Amino acid sequence: MDIAARRISANTLVTAASKRIALVEYVIPTLCAQRPTGRRSLTNSSLPKSRTKPPSQRQRHLPTHIATRQESSSSSATSPPPRFSYGIAASFTAKDKRFKPKDNVLHFEPYPIPVKRRTNRKDRPASGQDAFFVSQLGDSGDVAMGVADGVGGWADSGVDPADFSHAFCNYMAYEANNFDTESGGALSAMALMQEGYNDVVNDKTIRAGGSTACVAIARTDGSLDVANLGDSGFLQLRLNAVHYNSEPQTHAFNTPYQLAIIPRAMRMMTQAFGGTQLDDMPKDSAVSKHSLRHGDVLVFATDGVWDNLNSWDILRLVSKLMVGSNAWAHSDDGIKVTERLSDYIQKDDSEGPDQVKSLQSFLAMGIASAAKAASINRRVDGPFAKEVQKHYPHEMWTGGKVDDICVVVAVVVEDGNRASRAWMDMGVSG
Repeated sequence: MDIAARRISANTLVTAASKRIALVEYVIPTLCAQRPTGRRSLTNSSLPKSRTKPPSQRQRHLPTHIATRQESSSSSATSPPPRFSYGIAASFTAKDKRFKPKDNVLHFEPYPIPVKRRTNRKDRPASGQDAFFVSQLGDSGDVAMGVADGVGGWADSGVDPADFSHAFCNYMAYEANNFDTESGGALSAMALMQEGYNDVVNDKTIRAGGSTACVAIARTDGSLDVANLGDSGFLQLRLNAVHYNSEPQTHAFNTPYQLAIIPRAMRMMTQAFGGTQLDDMPKDSAVSKHSLRHGDVLVFATDGVWDNLNSWDILRLVSKLMVGSNAWAHSDDGIKVTERLSDYIQKDDSEGPDQVKSLQSFLAMGIASAAKAASINRRVDGPFAKEVQKHYPHEMWTGGKVDDICVVVAVVVEDGNRASRAWMDMGVSG
């Protein structure tokens, strides 16, 4: 979330929304060319026209809309409660590195992998100061996931911002994985964030730092609990429409809410000069609860995505890929979810130069690739550029915002009576 100030002449300013869409369209064919062979051919097709009004183009996120109460998808009142599973993948890229789609993606497996309480720096994914995690909640089928963005300003004080964010995600994965589901209580997203933060504070190897966070717990009953602190966030997409999107929490422009460890000497110095330090707490996060449906797509991402793509960009990209892969299919009643969606989220281990492992990894790669392309585009103004122009018109900032990028995508599958576990890793953090 650094600002690398850049001054460009005003005649390069391009604000046409149509050109932003063209940027996303440019990225999609490249990914579609990498479709997997075999039983799940992820081919491209034209984007269907939505029956809902497209979200307005705004600098950051859209207001919450279409967030009506969900009706049960069970066939009758006497049917057993539906069971939901989740196909989950992450894609990422550091701001100073070239994005390599097939290397910068992790697909979460259905078999258990023990979670270490701490990981070494060399084991971190190439996501820069951004981090992520996915972990099964105890021995249940519930799954916890989230993203965190290390506050880059700490680098000026000789602190590696990645230490806080990566340790924070690793601790949350560990706490979720070791949660006692037989204790009678339910772990909330905010409580998990608090546990991870407590662990970071008690870690003597982390002397300072800070991070935003977006943490979620998706349960087998189809409910989703989200705690969002700062300017990371998430989208819930449903059949070619934005069903819900989170709003960023900021104290001021480019000053998001953030968890922090502030050394005592730094606090005293700041107080002596009449300043304040930002150290928000998990209890300050915005908590929301959601009902999920078969075929929903959840997108959790750091501001490297939201500063370069708005909700409409992501909706259009995801819709194109979902329809192109037949995960969302045309019908006489409009767009519907394929009955074979559970096949799409399973990992395909067949080899090939154009192999994409799963639908969720396909989506995560697509979003990360589009955000990366937008971040280095100097001609098309992204959401961050529009915010700068609004608050600081003399800065003449145009184009995208180069930053670390991290996105976690979950595809929701209703299993009905099928007693299957979530298609995700027992506990992976980045």
